[in-house]
Amino acid sequence: MQKQKKIPQRKCIACQERDSKKGLIRIVKNKEGQIFLDPAGKANGRGAYICKDCECLKKAIKTKALNKAFKLEVPNEVYENLLEELKAYED
Repeated sequence: MQKQKKIPQRKCIACQERDSKKGLIRIVKNKEGQIFLDPAGKANGRGAYICKDCECLKKAIKTKALNKAFKLEVPNEVYENLLEELKAYED
């Protein structure tokens, strides 16, 4: 009998829904302090997960969820860049 492989679960920082790591998209803050989308989920740095949905990202912006996740003040232009990146990724 083969053991079932465990699927890593992550929680969206905006809606608090749990999903598989593949079902969410990772946002990373690297050592240089840059914040960006990491679709591959392999970039070095502190990661936070969000649904692949602009509505969830907008909710995260409103509640400043990334500020809490990364323990720093995230500038508005970073949020705007993330929205643009996610829109391109959604299409």
